[in-house]
Amino acid sequence: MIHVLDADLNDPSHASALLTLLEVYARDPMGGGQGLSGFARAHLVDALARRPSAHVILAFAKQEPAGLLIGLEGFSTFACRPLLNVHDLVVAAAFRRQGVGRRLLLRAEAIARRLGCCKLTLEVLEGNRAAQAAYRDVGFQPYQLNPAMGQAQFWEKPLPDGD
Repeated sequence: MIHVLDADLNDPSHASALLTLLEVYARDPMGGGQGLSGFARAHLVDALARRPSAHVILAFAKQEPAGLLIGLEGFSTFACRPLLNVHDLVVAAAFRRQGVGRRLLLRAEAIARRLGCCKLTLEVLEGNRAAQAAYRDVGFQPYQLNPAMGQAQFWEKPLPDGD
């Protein structure tokens, strides 16, 4: 049986589950194929705990970490309402195709509704067809403002550590 809950990052078992599952994601080709940095491992739990706009959801099978979703609040200027971005979503390999991801996403949607959000957002790699199918199954779709202009793309500009 899978139990989904809002994480308490002051609970050592929740903090450990977060780091374990995020490490799984980071090492997966869909997460970049490299583990978390030592800095991230040492500071992530405290940094997230200090951010009231961060929402961490965990799934456990008995006491074993099965899934993780980290949502970060943003703001839609066009709607003048908050939004919730699904920044990280991972399901441990042993628990895939058992509805864990779906349950995490539905919990995130419940949080977003409680916060008065206008939408949930997420990014997905073009080649991650399994995730795209799962996201479509719960109502996500590619984003576009105007079909004539095409779908939105997610870009980045890495910044060097403090100078």
